[in-house]
Amino acid sequence: MTTTAEPVERRTRYTGARIRRTEDPRLLAGRGQYIDDIVVPKMLEAAVLRSTHAHARIRSIDVSRARALPGVFDVIVGADLAELAEPQPVIWFPIPEQRIARAHALAVDRVRWVGQAIAAVVATDRYVAEDALELIEVDYEPLPVVADLDAALAPGAPRLYDDWPDNVSGTLTYRNGDADEAFATADVVVAGTFDHGRTFGCPLEPRGCIVNWDAFEGTLDVWLGTQSPNLARDLFGEVFGLPVHKIRVRTPNLGGGFGNKFDFYGEEVIAAVLSRRTGRPVKLLESRAESFVATGHSRDQRMDFEMALRSDGTILGLRGTAYGVLGGALGTVGSGPPWASVLTCMGPYKIPNLELNLKAVVTNRSPYGSYRGWGAPKGNLVHERLIEMAARELGMDRAAIRRKNFPAPEEFPYFTGAIFTFDSGRYADCLDLAMSKVDELGWRERQAQARAEGRCVGIGYSFHIEPSGYGPSRILNLAGLTHSGFDEATVRMDSTGKVTIYTGQINMGQGTHTVYTQLAADALGIPMDDVLVVTGDTDSCPYTGYGTGGSRATALGGAAILRAGERLRAKILRVAGQLLEASPDDLDIEDGTISVRGTTGASVTTRDVGDAAYRRLRDRLPEDEMPTLEEVDVFDPVNMATSFGCAALLVEVDPETGTVTLLDCLQAHDCGTVVNPMLVDGQLAGGLAQAMGGALLEELVYDENGLLHTGSFRDYLLPTASDIPPFRFFHQETPAPDIPGGMKGVGEAGTIAGVSLVASAIDDALRDHGVTVTRFPVTPPRLLAQIREAATGNGGER
Repeated sequence: MTTTAEPVERRTRYTGARIRRTEDPRLLAGRGQYIDDIVVPKMLEAAVLRSTHAHARIRSIDVSRARALPGVFDVIVGADLAELAEPQPVIWFPIPEQRIARAHALAVDRVRWVGQAIAAVVATDRYVAEDALELIEVDYEPLPVVADLDAALAPGAPRLYDDWPDNVSGTLTYRNGDADEAFATADVVVAGTFDHGRTFGCPLEPRGCIVNWDAFEGTLDVWLGTQSPNLARDLFGEVFGLPVHKIRVRTPNLGGGFGNKFDFYGEEVIAAVLSRRTGRPVKLLESRAESFVATGHSRDQRMDFEMALRSDGTILGLRGTAYGVLGGALGTVGSGPPWASVLTCMGPYKIPNLELNLKAVVTNRSPYGSYRGWGAPKGNLVHERLIEMAARELGMDRAAIRRKNFPAPEEFPYFTGAIFTFDSGRYADCLDLAMSKVDELGWRERQAQARAEGRCVGIGYSFHIEPSGYGPSRILNLAGLTHSGFDEATVRMDSTGKVTIYTGQINMGQGTHTVYTQLAADALGIPMDDVLVVTGDTDSCPYTGYGTGGSRATALGGAAILRAGERLRAKILRVAGQLLEASPDDLDIEDGTISVRGTTGASVTTRDVGDAAYRRLRDRLPEDEMPTLEEVDVFDPVNMATSFGCAALLVEVDPETGTVTLLDCLQAHDCGTVVNPMLVDGQLAGGLAQAMGGALLEELVYDENGLLHTGSFRDYLLPTASDIPPFRFFHQETPAPDIPGGMKGVGEAGTIAGVSLVASAIDDALRDHGVTVTRFPVTPPRLLAQIREAATGNGGER
């Protein structure tokens, strides 16, 4: 993996430097602590019985034999849990008057997907609990199944909820301009139906929790593998009617999150109920096999859209419908991800006339949840696939039609026509940077040589936008989120001059602690070794409105640290001015030493300042200064920060087998101020690798009976190192105008761009075969069938 960047003036010592992650040595030495490493006194372990039916009534559950097994402390079913807990909470309601499909953590009288939890056992250890599950007898009455979107929308389809008229949870339309007029007057209209298969994030560490309900204190103490500890605390309070000051959520190291660990799951509630009933702490871990049905699914969506253009390539309008294929109940984020697909389907292009529809549909599948990129990868499919189809229809260069429809830098902030306003951008520059690197790397020569040899080699492009820094509470609340989006940070210097940062953000491998250390060290003028970052405890860390997701950790958490750090620096200088008998305006801090600017005379250290602020205050602390050195900042931006980039991919396709080989990949990217290029590159590479898995390999496959056929990694194929091409990254910096420090998010860029990138490259490789791929993943059998259909004149789109 290689990277280069535009020359950027270094304003600070650490920001912009390629600094290794401060978190890594402990983890690489095996000293990390994960949920399964934690053991608390008197702890019991639980296991969950899950439905083997996609849709059925529960006639009866006999748990008597399980209760009698030695070592079993308790067995509960849905009715037991429903007496103590409210249904699972939903926090996103983007569709007005949407029907809300809610379920308890344990099914009460009906199951609506394979894997739905119906009973739980707590015992001395997991082995006994698993043995007890086998003794539970369930009598099911099978019901008709709607296993996919078409079945759910078919006339007279079986209904998942008897009091609903159909299986549509809700619909929503955004309009801007006059789409009908745009299409009526267009020279060219291109249309496509793009289907993205169902996937999930499958983090290396499955989900888990330890819950201790203290009936005497009325408190809930939780160890939880989560990206959003404050949100989890709030939702525990809602489910159990507890005041949140009596709930503590602690998060150890996370073995990956990818959005899957943002959501609030029923297993947390089950563990809490079992702890309350037994009076003992309860550990409940998800097995790898369970994760395929119990961790939130995502991506499953159909995008049916068309684009209207003039003959010169100017885009006049976009209209269509996004179908969110939800599960048998709404997950924590409801229909939020497909809603985000609708709001990003216009991408970076100026499209004056829009009619964008969302239809959220329930099916007999696992609930829909969060996954890296959320809805934006499907929105990206719409604009990038249609742009390339339009370029072929008009006989135009793909880059030319993109460039023609970009807003110019002076047009920012740019309103997209539906909720989002992009803050800043130099889209054409980024496109040109990517294409220049394609030329420099000799891809076109490689392609020409391969084609001369009769091989199908193609070059693909994908331009993406990433609405990052999910945080403006006003915007999020307007869009139906029942939660805030601000971020809070505490920066504290102690009596020895060392600094501790407390934040509600969670580190899950993306290098948050390193970035925060860099920003604090620069803001305060101290060495990085003098900074400690503390996360993962709702009792000691401040509130974050949304958690770690939406590429917001640096943009929002970092901005709060910078603002608090600036105020703390000013106080440090005031105290130092008292010690040096100098004006604070004349002082500088470098490596923790404070001196008069431009002199080589007396100096003091941050340790001296700490001593003056905490211990020996007399004559050392200015009279009007409060003791201690601490600042708190709450940052709620006025707008999101929109990152962007252009990725390019070189692939080879074997038309005899449908096999796609990824040869080389690059991405030109702009995430505003780059704090740590190494970490940015890592985020881009990881996101692209996940997207390439979704484009070519990964799919949770259900049959017509709602049974999952990909319940292990033997069937659900993840990309390996041999499947992923070399990555090269090139950076430009367009600072975010509404974020102190100018940072934008980067965590989801690769996942947003990657699927359409693969599709573009395959199309280019098979341009002589007349193939346009529209269904993902593009597996060899599907691609081979499409090649053969195109050869027989039955159409190339599939």
